[in-house]
Amino acid sequence: ARMASPSLSSPARRSSPLTIKKQPSYGAEATASNGVLTSPAAAQDPTQGVKHASSFKSEPLSKMGSRKRVTSMSSGGPSAESFSSSSGSSYSSSSDDETPRENIVSNSKGCRDFRVRDLTLAEYGRKEIEIAEQEMGALMELRRRAQEDRRLVGARIVGCTHITAQAAVLIETLAACGAEVRWCACNIHSTQNEVAAALAEAGFPIFAWRGESEEDFWWCIEQCVHAENWQPNLLLDDGGDATHLMHKKYEASFKLLRGVVEESVTGVHRLYQLAKTGKLCVPAINVNDSVVKSKFDNHYCCRESILDSIKRATDTMFGGKHVCVCGYGEVGKGCASALKGLGAVVCVTEIDPICALQASFDGFRVVRLEEVLNSIDVLITCTGNKRVVSRQHMNMLKTGCIVCNMGHSNTEIDVESVRDLKWVHVRSQVDHVIWPDGKRMVLLAEGRLVNLCCSSIPSFVVSIAASTQILALIELFRAPAGRYKHDVYLLPKKMDEYVASLHLGTFDAHLTELTDEQASYLSIPKSGPFKPHYYRY
Repeated sequence: ARMASPSLSSPARRSSPLTIKKQPSYGAEATASNGVLTSPAAAQDPTQGVKHASSFKSEPLSKMGSRKRVTSMSSGGPSAESFSSSSGSSYSSSSDDETPRENIVSNSKGCRDFRVRDLTLAEYGRKEIEIAEQEMGALMELRRRAQEDRRLVGARIVGCTHITAQAAVLIETLAACGAEVRWCACNIHSTQNEVAAALAEAGFPIFAWRGESEEDFWWCIEQCVHAENWQPNLLLDDGGDATHLMHKKYEASFKLLRGVVEESVTGVHRLYQLAKTGKLCVPAINVNDSVVKSKFDNHYCCRESILDSIKRATDTMFGGKHVCVCGYGEVGKGCASALKGLGAVVCVTEIDPICALQASFDGFRVVRLEEVLNSIDVLITCTGNKRVVSRQHMNMLKTGCIVCNMGHSNTEIDVESVRDLKWVHVRSQVDHVIWPDGKRMVLLAEGRLVNLCCSSIPSFVVSIAASTQILALIELFRAPAGRYKHDVYLLPKKMDEYVASLHLGTFDAHLTELTDEQASYLSIPKSGPFKPHYYRY
């Protein structure tokens, strides 16, 4: 079947237009006769590549350890913290201990259904959003096309993602398509307070601020999934925390969802666990493993943002530095290539022999972490696993080593195990952890996602990921009843190609068209999809 336009669901189509991915152990067989569904032999759970995936349990990820008072080395007051060039991309301080939960204010329209740090930052935030829109032309084009027929009228979407200028463009695009939304943050340090203020001023129910406590984090999610006169029918999640809370605490409401869209390795793994045990009671779409998301958001985005993040936070020079990258998936590949390009001496750790062989062919030495701990200057985790860097590992690091995480999960570095040591807060998102003998480790973003906590990410790449999320939400909302079972699905190749084509105009790229003879020879439609589902780009 051919999918020729953003008209995503065709009533005449009997089989599911999305690709279902299951592990052979699930006991289900792929039976599609039209080649849309992927057979168990051809498509296995993509999270098998997650490091020791069995160690993940159903408990929610910890977003925040104990928030202890730390010694500040900065001489300035709040303004020095707020407007430092190293403070990420938020205008306001992330160290303010006052929670906005009880600070009920009204926007210019008299609306109070939001909680943000400082509503007066809305003007700054609107400028940030407008800048992002200029770089996200393809998403704006998708907005123009989709809002013509407002394909999301009646959709009530709960979003739990990073609250950035790029995410704001996504939120406003969903609204332009007719959806009602309630939004919260999936990370306590990545929220741009000025963007959250701009969205609140525009009338969106936003519950997020930079530097949330653990309690605040879960409270904000609850305001979105369980509000008065509000029953969501779609959930867009990044990390699986909103899905977890709704599934555990509001199961009846969760069962009324038309589906879940998940964009992170961690969240996708949780969905596969639920599907495997028969506890997933709604359809779910895994956009993390769509081709354009995994290749461009994970690889090319991280290739640029890792350098920006560490340099903003530490002002370090990479030339000649010894760096260890834990994990050589798409994120690890992007980080390693960028660091190598600036003259760093890079080694890689891996559990997967295929990824290890790729690293070797790319010129990286594959090591065990213990072999290089006392000589490396920078340690970066990119695995999605837990306790990749333990207290024992950190004890062996040389003084001054920079430690940070590029994986979504905040469990890769065992930060809680060093809470007993002395912490000195140097600048926003930068802490020195000091051992009794005087050795110090430079820890960035308390082990959370460093490229969103200490910097920002390229808007153009976010446009690609956001486009896949919008298409997935439209598909779940518009699909006829019964099309999707309670399982995890992938976007079809045709939809990946459509998202890619939207972004080619930026580069003035001109595609070659197949002749009828060539298309017949390859046995593919002239308009695509051009590759089989099992093709690895």
